[in-house]
Amino acid sequence: MKKNDWILAGVIVVIAAVVLLFQLTRKNSGEGEVSVSVDGEKFGIYSLTEDRTVDINGTNRLIIENGTARMEWADCPDQICVDHNAISREGESIICLPNKVVVSVESGEEAELDGVVR
Repeated sequence: MKKNDWILAGVIVVIAAVVLLFQLTRKNSGEGEVSVSVDGEKFGIYSLTEDRTVDINGTNRLIIENGTARMEWADCPDQICVDHNAISREGESIICLPNKVVVSVESGEEAELDGVVR
C-alpha cells in the first residue's frame, strides 16, 4: 500500500470511531416510544417504560422490557430480526423484511427544528 492509501484508511477509521462514540454517548431519555408498522401502516405505538409482549399479526412477537424492545419470535425463514440486538435509542429500528414489519424507537420529546420551515 502506498502512503496515500494509509492516510485514507486512517481517516476512515477516525471517522468511524467518532460516529461510534457519538452513538454510544447519545443521551437516552428513557421516555421513548416504540412505533410498530406493518406493510407501511401503523400497527401501534407502545411506551418503553411499560413492560409488555406485543403479538404482531401472528407473524412476529415483540418484547418490551427494561426500557428496550426486541423481537422474540418471527415466522420468517432468515430470523435476522430475532437475532438483532434490543433497541432503546431514538432512531434505532428492527426490520423484518419478509413480514414487512418495522419497529422503531421514537423520542417522547418533540424534535427541535434546525432550520427554517415554510
